[in-house]
Formats: sequence, structure tokens, C-alpha cells
Amino acid sequence: MTSPTLHDVAKLAGVSFKTVSNVINDHPHVAEATRIKVEAAIKQLDYRPNRSARSLRSGRTGAIGLAVPELSLSYFAELADEVISYAEQRDTVVLIEQTGGDPERELEALRGSRRQMTDGLLFSPLGLGNDDADKLDVGFPLVLLGERIFDGPVDHITMENVDAARAATDHLLDAGCRRIAVIGAHTGEVIGSAGLRLSGYRAAIEARGIPYDERLVVDAGPWHRVNGAETMRTLLERDVDFDAVFALNDELALGALRVLNERGIRVPEQVAIIGFDDVDEAQYSLPSLTTVDPGRREIAHIAVDVLLERIGAGSDAPPKREVRSGFRIVQRESTPAVTR
Repeated sequence: MTSPTLHDVAKLAGVSFKTVSNVINDHPHVAEATRIKVEAAIKQLDYRPNRSARSLRSGRTGAIGLAVPELSLSYFAELADEVISYAEQRDTVVLIEQTGGDPERELEALRGSRRQMTDGLLFSPLGLGNDDADKLDVGFPLVLLGERIFDGPVDHITMENVDAARAATDHLLDAGCRRIAVIGAHTGEVIGSAGLRLSGYRAAIEARGIPYDERLVVDAGPWHRVNGAETMRTLLERDVDFDAVFALNDELALGALRVLNERGIRVPEQVAIIGFDDVDEAQYSLPSLTTVDPGRREIAHIAVDVLLERIGAGSDAPPKREVRSGFRIVQRESTPAVTR
């Protein structure tokens, strides 16, 4: 049995071949009644566009790339899921690459042969930094994600790291906490998630007249659960009091929470804890984890829209832009209830 064609859809819908093509390609000048009729025919016939034929006609593949450090980190796995789901609504396929946060692999993602398989790339570097901004000047549509490079030559979709971290710290302060530890710092980092979130923490405590105590800030290396657990053990072994923890991502928070439970330290009665990223598992931990939702869904949707706009615009593309997502505190059981 042969697959249905555009001509089959046009015949069933009672319209021209060109009209069906306009509907599939989301042409703006199609009457709504016609669009509904064509979409019904597409659904009835289970028509699926032939991407190879489309590529030959248009010079485009109908696919985009997404390069992330690692899918074992829940944030990137859930970001990829959002990108794939939304791109599918835009009739676009997503090809995923893992770079491991290695600078050479990240450069390969920018210049490798896989680029011929896609029309553009969503790129979230971890190994490259601000000094590498010129390497983003590539000959294809590229949208930068994350906090490693600012003021580069391409569109940049990022989050409000400083303000969100300040809000997370304010949440603990509003709950009555005064000795707030931080786990996940990266010594000497200024640009990057760790540096920006630590900056937000410092701004919050200093605004309340609380001095910065470096004994409360612990470097955790990579932001994995095992490092969150190890960092919490290190913090407990120090001769320093703390009544709350701001973990710079949820993976660290979940590892730290496990150790607090092992040691019989009640959360949030003795130590409150807040994370960052609002990964799915945060709502199922014991106690459930209060965290920052940094607008992951919004980031995914804007990134796909901006990249597809770049791809469609060609040489008429607008100037580069930087877009920051909104954020919110998600109150759960690991911090005392705060009404503000």
C-alpha cells in the first residue's frame, strides 16, 4: 500500500495542490475554513510530509540540532523534551548531540559534518566561555542557550540567574533563616550559572545586613547528586552553624537532602533547603523540594521560534537579540510556608 500524497489530500479536501502546500507550510493567507478542511483531510489520510523531497525542493532539511552537555542531568533532559515536543508542533525534527561539556566536542558541534543534516542549531555550551564568543560566528542559523557566553554574535536565550537566585535566598530569609549555606559554587567563576547564582545570593543577604561568610559556601564540582551529597557531608563536618541551604541546582539539592535525612536532621524544621531548575523529581522527593522554576518551557519555545525565524528569514534576518525567561519560586515541603 502506497503512502498518501499531497495530491491525495488535495482531492479529499476539494482544494488545489498549492493550497495544501500552503497549509502545511503555515502560509498566513489561507482562509480558516480552508485550513480546517485540509487539516481534516491530512488527519483522515494520515499524511506525513516527505522530508527528503522537501529538502530537494527547498534546500532545507526540516530538522534542527540541539547540542547540550549531558542528558543525564535532569534539566537538560527535560529541556530536550520541551524542545522536541514544541518543534514537532512546528513540523520540525530535532537531532540531539551530547558534548559532555568538553570544549573540543562543543566546537565539533559547531563545525562538524552533522550540520549538513540540519537547518540550524540550538547550542548550550559548558566548556566554552566568553573568550570563545568569536567562534559562534558561523555560517548557519545558531541560537545560544545558557550562561557561558554573553555579547556574542548570535541570538541568546537565557534565564534570570541573578534575580532568581536572589528570590530563592529571599524566600529562605522570609522564612526566618539567617545562616544560609550555598552548595554548588565554582571557585573564581563570575560568568556562568554558579557565579551568577552566587551573586544573587550575596545581593540578598547583604540587602538584609547579613555579612557574607565564605565558610557557608562550598564548591561542589559538577552539579550531580553525588556531589550534592558529598558537599553536604563536608558542610556538616565543618564547625559552622547553618539553618538553611541554597543548592544551585536541584540535582545538588536532592543529593544534599538525602544526607540530611540519613543524619536525622529534620527538613525544614532544623534545616530548610531550596533548589533551582524545578525538575520533575523535585515534587516527589521526601520532603518535596522547594525550588526555582527558571522558565524552562518558555526557554525551549522561544529558542525554537527564534531559530526557525532565522532559518526562514535567510539574508533578511533581524539583528541578534537576547531574551531572558521569567522565573517563579515553587513552594513545597522543604522550606517553611512563606506568604508574601
